[in-house]
Amino acid sequence: MKYELIIVRYGEIALKAKATRRRFENALINNIGNALKTKWISFRITREWGRIYVYTNQIDESIGVLQKIFGIISISPAIQTQSNMGSISSLAVNISKKVLTEEKTFAIRVTRTGEHKYTSQDIAVKIGNDVVKVTKAGVNLTKPDFELFIEIRDKNAYLFTEKICCVGGFPLRTQGKVLVFVDCIESILAAWYIMRRGCKSIFLNADMSVSDVLSTFIDRWYADQDVVMVDTKKPIYRCINDVASMRECITLVTGHSLYNVSHNVLSDLRLLNEQVNIPVLHPLIAMEKKEIHNKCKEIGLLT
Repeated sequence: MKYELIIVRYGEIALKAKATRRRFENALINNIGNALKTKWISFRITREWGRIYVYTNQIDESIGVLQKIFGIISISPAIQTQSNMGSISSLAVNISKKVLTEEKTFAIRVTRTGEHKYTSQDIAVKIGNDVVKVTKAGVNLTKPDFELFIEIRDKNAYLFTEKICCVGGFPLRTQGKVLVFVDCIESILAAWYIMRRGCKSIFLNADMSVSDVLSTFIDRWYADQDVVMVDTKKPIYRCINDVASMRECITLVTGHSLYNVSHNVLSDLRLLNEQVNIPVLHPLIAMEKKEIHNKCKEIGLLT
């Protein structure tokens, strides 16, 4: 199937007030464009209320990029047509007959936004009957072998066969600026969780052994290459305070977790809070070791 575009969906952004929502949408579109450009992908982006559309001839490559853009909850490679019933039916039948046989079952899933002379149920019944006539396949709305999604929005209709889950959260750089103290791989995972909430991260690297992992992580998740090396001539807390002040960071992020029983974590955290001039966040604090390990593998920090 030759797709023409990718439908981009966001979640939490839609809950924001109108002005904030527009700002977040703009940031998300900007992040998408910048990420696609780094992969030399040609594209065109449009949007309407609740949806962003990425038009490109490089669908597979673009999917790989979009899955790592914070703020996107799901994407669907799709084909666009007009929203009249004849155009939708013709395209739906052409798609279905390439995959369906008499032995297979299918379901038509229809959503609709805007004013039309038909209901979503009208479309589902009409398309279902047309597909059955051509393919002789059976209808199964519970566990079909094949699902065809039809999303009708005003004058256009979009047909697709899958919804690909993405990372979700808020678009990068829509929240405050944080300083991430990198002294282990786990601290990079902590940064990932904070970045997923829209924060721009400045990485204060205190461990040269994870520099390559950090660099790969930044490239993989389309973050800013904003890394500062720890000044070994200064006490560590002074270095943290100096960099945080100079870079206007509103909080510090660490990779501390209570699973680490090799030293007294709570004592370390108390000392840290006493010595650092900004609030300190510990996204991994209650996570178990196996959970941290699995998440590190999932986001590419471990192989």
